[in-house]
Amino acid sequence: MSLNEIHSLDHTVILCRKLQETRAFYRDVMKFPLEVDRENWVSFRVGATLLTLRPRGKWSVCDDGDAAPGAAAVQLAFRVPPQAVDVCHSELVQKGVEILRAPTDLPDWRHRTLFFRDPEGNILEIYAEY
Repeated sequence: MSLNEIHSLDHTVILCRKLQETRAFYRDVMKFPLEVDRENWVSFRVGATLLTLRPRGKWSVCDDGDAAPGAAAVQLAFRVPPQAVDVCHSELVQKGVEILRAPTDLPDWRHRTLFFRDPEGNILEIYAEY
């Protein structure tokens, strides 16, 4: 197998300065089911993918380096059915999540989309194709 034969992303790791707060966000706000829950490694099942949190810093493989406070390191986009974008928006607002962009239609992309941040400052998008 060569690099051009890779066809799926199985696992995403978010490097955290606020591991417990970010863990609570993905567990309590996003309602993702916990798959692994350890002191320095927390994984959630999101469909066929794992979303993992671990502390930012030096570890056995490398040094993650500094992160600028307030700067997103990643944007995660979660696709939902069209009617769910507005429902998700209402749930996020009820839970006190700051919304970066309320549900908006983007005709050039054929998306209805909504943007917000996690406690690490990463940008999260919930979108539907139409």
